[in-house]
Amino acid sequence: MAFTHVLKAQKTAAEYFEEGVNKSKSGDFVAALQAFNLAITMSPENAPSYYNRAMAKANLKDHRGAILDFDRSIELNPKYSDAYLYRGSSKAKQDDFRSAIQDFSRAIELNPDDPQGYYQRGVNRARVENYRGALQDLNRTIELEPNNAGALFARGTVKTKLEDYPSALVDFSRVLDLTPKSPSALSGRGYVKIKLNDFAGAVNDYSKAIELKPEDAESFYNRGFSRSKLEKYEEAITDFDQAIRLDPQNHRAYYGRGFSKSKLGNQRDAISDLNKAVDINNTPTDTKVVYMGSISRSILDQLREVVQEKNKINELSTERSEAFFARGVGKNKQGDGKGAIIDLNKAIEFNPTYAEAYFTRGMIKSAIGDQRGAIQDCTSAIKLSPKHAEAYYVRGLIKHSLGDENSGCLDLSKAGELGYTQAYKVISDYCN
Repeated sequence: MAFTHVLKAQKTAAEYFEEGVNKSKSGDFVAALQAFNLAITMSPENAPSYYNRAMAKANLKDHRGAILDFDRSIELNPKYSDAYLYRGSSKAKQDDFRSAIQDFSRAIELNPDDPQGYYQRGVNRARVENYRGALQDLNRTIELEPNNAGALFARGTVKTKLEDYPSALVDFSRVLDLTPKSPSALSGRGYVKIKLNDFAGAVNDYSKAIELKPEDAESFYNRGFSRSKLEKYEEAITDFDQAIRLDPQNHRAYYGRGFSKSKLGNQRDAISDLNKAVDINNTPTDTKVVYMGSISRSILDQLREVVQEKNKINELSTERSEAFFARGVGKNKQGDGKGAIIDLNKAIEFNPTYAEAYFTRGMIKSAIGDQRGAIQDCTSAIKLSPKHAEAYYVRGLIKHSLGDENSGCLDLSKAGELGYTQAYKVISDYCN
């Protein structure tokens, strides 16, 4: 009777799927992901489960992990237009624009009346400098959705690239009719006005943009440029000062300020600014480093140390490998990393399937700078314990720090999928 009760109480794959959908709707994407994991375990051929898990991962900014799930969803249902659409979006987030365009094209074939497919393909065609193709797509988007402010803004930007400034001005103005407080549209229109020699109009647009977004160095630079064109050099210098404060490497702002100071007769300070305009970012630097990723050695150390020891006491075997392991952990806590590794070597020698010993040795190797050895140990831990989320997490951090960003981020994605939610914070910060 008890056994029958347990069977009745167990959730079905459909119920886990529904739970995942509800968790996604409420914004709890970590819980949604775990629910979809269970649905997939119970029903591994269900395309919507992979699609929805991919969407949860994408919302957690785990785009590499999302792409793998979209792949599986499309394998199971090749006519799933939204899977192509959102796989393309995730690819675009990883700067894989050409492959993203292929996905958007397939989504359009399957659903030719969806403006999103054209919009996304248009934006990404612009990113690969196919501006004519982008313009065609954005025209079609606006035919289907005349008040799509995002598409109008994108079309204005594309027309600017094509130097069709009068038409771009119309698009940016239309965006501002729909969204009057858009600093991006104001900046876009301001730039077009500069190109049309309407410097007073540009100053007016950039002033409004700065009110809405006061930390935008580019708007200060362009307003300063426009003011210098109007021979308002003192006001221009004030703008260039702000642009340099916000972006000290802005060599154009140094040039503008130097030019304006020269016009006002301050040649000494003008030459100082112009020297910086010439020198900034104009000298070769040595880029040969060991830690090539945006996760530096110090960041790697900080993120790795977040991992908590989870080893529990085990019954002592005849070879006493558990004792060597525990002693190694103790030595490491006392700062004796090399002594710890000797004990862990013994633990592994006596028990070659001791996954936690490999992982712990990998952690210590990483701490003392042997990152290649650490990767090997984490890999061994994963082979012995395929659901070792922390091993994926640490291996991902190390790979990323050594410049293998794609593989590192895929490891972090797997760690998150296996329940190590700290991985998603790292993915958000370093994988996008």
